[in-house]
Amino acid sequence: MSRALSFGRLPRRLIVVALFLLSLANRNVAHAGEKTSANVRNSCADERTRVVVTVRDAARKSPLGCRVYLKGNDGNHYFAKSTSTEGSALIYNVERSPTTLEKHTTVSAHPFEFDVPQGIQFTLSVERGKEYVPHVQEFLSDVKELQLEVALRRWVDMPARGWYSGDTHVHRKLEDCPNLVEAEDLHVAFPLTYWVRDAYLPADRGPQAEGVKPELIRVGENRFLWPVNTEYELFTVNGKAHTQGAVFVLNHKRPLSLAAPPVAPIAQEAHETGALLDLDKHSWNWTVMIVPLMQADLFELANNHVWRTNFLFRKWTIEMTPTDWGLKIGPEGVDEEGWIDWGFQTYYAFLNCGFRLRPTGGTGSGVHPVPLGFSRVYVHVDGELTYEKWIAGLNAGHSFVTTGPMLLADFNGQRPGTVFKNVAGADRTVRVKGTAESRSKIERLEVIVNGEVARSIEPTNKRLGSDAYASAFDVEIPLNHSAWVAVRCHERDAEGRMRYAHTAPVHLEIDGPVRPRRREVNHFIERMQHEIARNRGVLADSEVAEYEQALSIYQEIAKRARD
Repeated sequence: MSRALSFGRLPRRLIVVALFLLSLANRNVAHAGEKTSANVRNSCADERTRVVVTVRDAARKSPLGCRVYLKGNDGNHYFAKSTSTEGSALIYNVERSPTTLEKHTTVSAHPFEFDVPQGIQFTLSVERGKEYVPHVQEFLSDVKELQLEVALRRWVDMPARGWYSGDTHVHRKLEDCPNLVEAEDLHVAFPLTYWVRDAYLPADRGPQAEGVKPELIRVGENRFLWPVNTEYELFTVNGKAHTQGAVFVLNHKRPLSLAAPPVAPIAQEAHETGALLDLDKHSWNWTVMIVPLMQADLFELANNHVWRTNFLFRKWTIEMTPTDWGLKIGPEGVDEEGWIDWGFQTYYAFLNCGFRLRPTGGTGSGVHPVPLGFSRVYVHVDGELTYEKWIAGLNAGHSFVTTGPMLLADFNGQRPGTVFKNVAGADRTVRVKGTAESRSKIERLEVIVNGEVARSIEPTNKRLGSDAYASAFDVEIPLNHSAWVAVRCHERDAEGRMRYAHTAPVHLEIDGPVRPRRREVNHFIERMQHEIARNRGVLADSEVAEYEQALSIYQEIAKRARD
């Protein structure tokens, strides 16, 4: 039986001493308790949990490659390794700012594992391209080994409809690409194995991958890599900083021995060998010159500045911004939606000037904090998929680009990219029919004619099971003059970010070439005048002449401009 302490009969001095000794004892007990708790925490931190994850297709039960993220409430990111000797796991760790980062592992279709400290709450995210519903779950690492089973569900099956995806801007190692195209559910990729960053350096003498052969690489049954591709991305001239820009030569059959500038001979050799010229971004210094001088084929309408993580380059090339295009430019520059709109309007201006560029999508993964295929192009292929059919479809514009939604449309019953010649009478009406399908509700669905919204369609957002929405459309657009027609849509993801899809245009030839808006061609003229002045004394006169030739082309186009 315990008794309360009593000091009633003790001298005052002894009472003070007793109280001091008692407080000292209590403090020692408390310190001992703190040490015990600290030892327990340290012991827990020293212990590890092996987290083993298996990912399968929910319907087919077959193993899947995928992209995985693991973040603990300790603020750390953790990376996976394959548990199979036949498997592969590629760590991607790119950080541009504390809030602009990409930290993931792409894993092959085998189980994989994480080695993590115990006693931490984790968030696991598993993704696979655009057609599967991302899987997110939380768990506590409180055991020695934890087995997790993940079943990924498709919300859409594009190959079943004849649509196959690709990424035309790839900076990953060639030997890593088989893992990547499987994990990202891509069907075609073009690793840029030659990369020229200095003027006058022939592509085949500059930085390049080793052992590259002009032979198609097959990954499984229906995935393809074409390994001979070149990027000319010039930042120096004669050893001094002088940015020009970037253009890709895709699908060429032998290394290019040509340097830039000039660019016209590169275009001639590329086209003679069946290669395609892909315009990287709309705001590079030499972009406006490249389009007419190289007769570029592709325009990255979904480009490598649109990421899964936060948008970053608000002031990059801001000096190139048109001043009268209605772009939203604030004190901090353009935001992500402003950047996208700038790209759209530049593409529309080129089309209006008569340059029938076909849209494509690329990420620059390997340089930027973005997964491969986050921006991608879908190409329609009739019958069995082959690389030859896919590249032909890309060149023909039988395509749409996307950062999220799927956008299927036909125009008078024909695929995007179709050219309707000698259109007359009743045929001047275009029936635009299709569906926009998305994970989140479509906010905007629009038919674009010659760069302007000809019809805003109210999205129906009909439920597709529990994972997606569909908005069907069927409208008729009357035309009085030659035109190009396309469809675009926008959705908001769970974080409020705008994701979009945009079809390639069809062209209807009624009464001569399409007439550009005056402000569009005037901007191109101003850009060429600026570049001629900037390059004089830096480039040779014969190289400046390419800008002068482009200027004269735009000045001629301006004669048919409309207000």
